[in-house]
Amino acid sequence: MTDEPLIGPVEAPDLHVMSFNIRRRMPRNRPGSPDRWATRKPLVRRLLAAERPTVLGVQEALDEQVEVVADALGGSHRWVGTGRDPGGHGEACPVYYDDARLELTEWRQLALSATPGEHGSRSWGNLTRRVVVSAEFTDRATGGRLHVFNTHLDHLSRRSRLQSARMIAGLAHAAHLDEPEAAIVVTGDFNADERSAVHRRLTGDGVLRDAWDATGEQLTPEWGTFSNYGPRRRGGRRIDLILVGGAAEVTHAGINAARFEGRAASDHEPVQAVLRHRSNDEAAGGREEAG
Repeated sequence: MTDEPLIGPVEAPDLHVMSFNIRRRMPRNRPGSPDRWATRKPLVRRLLAAERPTVLGVQEALDEQVEVVADALGGSHRWVGTGRDPGGHGEACPVYYDDARLELTEWRQLALSATPGEHGSRSWGNLTRRVVVSAEFTDRATGGRLHVFNTHLDHLSRRSRLQSARMIAGLAHAAHLDEPEAAIVVTGDFNADERSAVHRRLTGDGVLRDAWDATGEQLTPEWGTFSNYGPRRRGGRRIDLILVGGAAEVTHAGINAARFEGRAASDHEPVQAVLRHRSNDEAAGGREEAG
């Protein structure tokens, strides 16, 4: 018997996108803590095995956790991204993708800093290193192009979050200028909600929009995405987001507040969306209307 997915595997032309902060493995937990990785690991496996998104942006993944996620997704999924520390270790923000559906054409990892090409660099007041992983794909089924960015913004420094948001918005804008007919997806834990200056900076130039607001159908209530293992909270802050741009059209979106025998797989709820790549004519028509 398999667990019931919120969305589950999809077929072309649909693309199932998920963002999931899986919570890093902590070295010590009190007895019975819901935060214990040994307790949560099978729950993460169950959730991902049921959903099997086409694209998954993960945050807070340590080395073993990166492998656990890959194993749960199945044999055709691959990933790109390394740890954020100078040697490539530490927490990672990997982008997973179904290689049977998407052909990876390029990827890179940048530090969220004034020197983005310097791996492990820090700026803007954040003590913790932060990164963005970008990946470019060609859809094997439709031929459409897809740009994906995955990140985890700083939890303490507002200045760092704002500067990082500006940098990511700039990357999305550059991708749109380079390939106007491509779909763009940004996944991440932004440590700032939909009413924040960070959100406005990400969406302010009109390239990116919040998938939750852009969707034709919301599959769930608007749960807060940071539960800290507590009950689901309707109307809470959405700090985990999927943003879309370019030729990406959102047909469904949801916040997966699944519980397994009353237990949560992470202190964050994953967010999910189903996208379709608008045709060239539709995308061009949208640009003419906007002009």
